[in-house]
Amino acid sequence: MKKQFIVIGLGRFGSSLTKTLVEAGHEVLAVDKDIDLVQSMSSIATHAIQADSTDEEVLKELGVGNFSHAIVAIGENLQSSILTTLLLKEMNIPKVTVKAKNIMYGKVLTKIGADQVVYPERDMGIRLGRQLSSDNLIDYIELSPDYNLVELNAPAAMNGYTIQQLDVRAKYGVNIMAIKSADGINISPLAEDKIRTGDTLLIIGANEDISALERKYE
Repeated sequence: MKKQFIVIGLGRFGSSLTKTLVEAGHEVLAVDKDIDLVQSMSSIATHAIQADSTDEEVLKELGVGNFSHAIVAIGENLQSSILTTLLLKEMNIPKVTVKAKNIMYGKVLTKIGADQVVYPERDMGIRLGRQLSSDNLIDYIELSPDYNLVELNAPAAMNGYTIQQLDVRAKYGVNIMAIKSADGINISPLAEDKIRTGDTLLIIGANEDISALERKYE
């Protein structure tokens, strides 16, 4: 289903987000005070407009109240980010997601009504750190502070074993949700399905349980 987003702030995060949303088939109104940034997105976003998001009248003229989701991707200027978030919430936009550069900023933004706070630099650092610290970890998605969905290269020690024989659910509290191989992807694999060297495992579980599984098969 096509959705309508407004992205305010067209730095690296805002511009890449805009591009990703448009490529996914959604409509995006891209907004920034910097005309150069706006022009750089004019051929990508559905509409790209130079505007001051801290001006309530300007936001009303842009019709931001018609959008179901606003993303405030303003970089270093916390004051502008706060004021923009407040104005968007006052206009009853159903969901406002705000970029924050650190936890303290995030707490402030949450207190004033941000529905979701994201930390691109922190999250990218965590993701890279986890990838570098594991020989088998390909990628992961943080489902909550305690639970992840991860992609792992099947360790050599698992080669030839069935899911039932490995019994990772009972031993580690994690679930193998899918197995990707050269033949395709096996969604919800059966207990008798075997894991082979070269397979990629999609695993869900608590962070500490996934780490314990990785340590076992290092």
